[in-house]
Amino acid sequence: MYTNFLPDEYVKNVFQIRPEKLVARGVKGIITDLDNTLVEWDRPGATAEIIEWLASMKEVGIQVMIVSNNNNARVKAFCDPLGIPFICEARKPLRKSFHKALETLAIQKEQAVFIGDQMMTDILGGNRAGLHTILVIPVASSDGFFTKFNRMMERRIMANLKRKGLLKWEE
Repeated sequence: MYTNFLPDEYVKNVFQIRPEKLVARGVKGIITDLDNTLVEWDRPGATAEIIEWLASMKEVGIQVMIVSNNNNARVKAFCDPLGIPFICEARKPLRKSFHKALETLAIQKEQAVFIGDQMMTDILGGNRAGLHTILVIPVASSDGFFTKFNRMMERRIMANLKRKGLLKWEE
């Protein structure tokens, strides 16, 4: 059961995810969470670094799509200026939004990666959808109300995974 919470990869931030490596693996699309994955949950727009990272993906032909549990106004305000397609109110970890994202990008699950900062929603959902999952350290040290609960549960899950010898990284 706990293995559904394990990401395929763990990196400090999205900037460690390089387009060359993705292309070499046959990746054609990135499906990513927004809040605390790309930018802080309370930052309305993209940083210069994120814009550059997104451009580096586009240069090699990798499409990017946001799948967020946040509301339309929040996600639209971030995505529209960048021309990035998105799904809001995604209800992660349910699979439906992940499948819709693959359909929108017109790629197979083997050609995609999913990036997120939460094991309870992002990694669990991506794994259930059969995607290659990448967990990043949250961008912000603070969280919204519901995310605080998820982080508490994640700490318990991580402790259990560590006891079982399944964690391949240190917190």
